[in-house]
Amino acid sequence: MAKTHDDFFVGYIRGVPRGSRALIILVILAFVGAMSGAGYFISATQPDPGPGRFFFQHKAFTGILETAPYPLVRVAPNETYPEGHTLLLAGQGKRGVQATAAALAGKVVDVGGVLLKRGTIDMLQVGRRVPLQASVDGLSDDAREAIDLSVTDLGTWRLTGEICDGKCYVGAMRPGTGIAHKACANLCLNGGVPAVFVSTAPVEGTEFFLLSDQNGNPIDKELQRFVAARVQVDGQIERRGDLMVFKVDLNSVEVL
Repeated sequence: MAKTHDDFFVGYIRGVPRGSRALIILVILAFVGAMSGAGYFISATQPDPGPGRFFFQHKAFTGILETAPYPLVRVAPNETYPEGHTLLLAGQGKRGVQATAAALAGKVVDVGGVLLKRGTIDMLQVGRRVPLQASVDGLSDDAREAIDLSVTDLGTWRLTGEICDGKCYVGAMRPGTGIAHKACANLCLNGGVPAVFVSTAPVEGTEFFLLSDQNGNPIDKELQRFVAARVQVDGQIERRGDLMVFKVDLNSVEVL
């Protein structure tokens, strides 16, 4: 009588030999466990993306436009910001709104779009429904008086932190920081997106600063080589309403 081989496996025959089932199940479980562990380890070692994000609901605001160092609007009190607020402005994609803003500096404007928020920085990605334009209805005297246009010199500081493009850091990319984001950040900055400095320690309660050169102008392209690196830099800090501006000394930048 011929001897049978129940454990012999043939690929085109349905079913798995009984003697091989336990081994195959064990291999499958080990593979799933290994992949799950690898996924957890990789995710655990990634930088925290932070709380920044888009708020995909169109908002419209009226306020006073400023263009230095980057376009921003001092928003009058409204439902979103009962005490008023300062919004940084950016265009679609990796672009700023300097071309449109230049002719509206110091004027009352209407502007709408999608908000990005992180920490004390809020940015409006200007949309087409309410583009940046001279205000139709203007502001009442009470609304004008409610907008904080004060400028306070907080002196010279030495800060440690990272230079980022404001749009990605605030929520367009997550995490939007670090050396892997350097090329993307510089494309945004070259396109006119506001630059921000993220400090490792707060000044007057904030770690986020709009960045400018010593004269209050947009940062020079020379400074972009330090983007995404941990740096130490000296500069003057100004409080403009509820916005902090860090006017950096290019010659003081030191990569840590």
